[in-house]
Amino acid sequence: MESTLENPALAAARTTPKAKTIVYWTVTALFCLEMGFTAYYMLLRLPEGAQAFIRLGFPSYFRVELAWAKLIGVVVLLAPAPARLKEWAYAGFAINLVSALIAHLSMGDGPDAVGPSAITSVLWGLSYFFWRRREVTLEGAGDAKRN
Repeated sequence: MESTLENPALAAARTTPKAKTIVYWTVTALFCLEMGFTAYYMLLRLPEGAQAFIRLGFPSYFRVELAWAKLIGVVVLLAPAPARLKEWAYAGFAINLVSALIAHLSMGDGPDAVGPSAITSVLWGLSYFFWRRREVTLEGAGDAKRN
């Protein structure tokens, strides 16, 4: 019998739908926690959040709009929702994270300011990747039941 140490592809081929689901929900929960914390910071920590937004060159009203959009996106990712709605939430988060990275880099911020946005972007990418893999697995299971 061939071991997974000799052929690592065997381990990847044996990934169960349950394992994909666990990884997806773990990464997505971490990502949603980060997005929820930033929305809280922007909505309820008014002086600090407003100053940070103004320093980055954004209008102050945009902070409130962005915080509510983040909270709605978090709800869409965590609640049962149509795939198209989840795609839009992921797209909105991608635009938000790229904009945050560009804003911090254009202001000359160092790794202490760029780091959280970069780490959150990695969590976003992992969440989206595993969501797509999970969707393919679920679609395949539905096709098998129909046949």
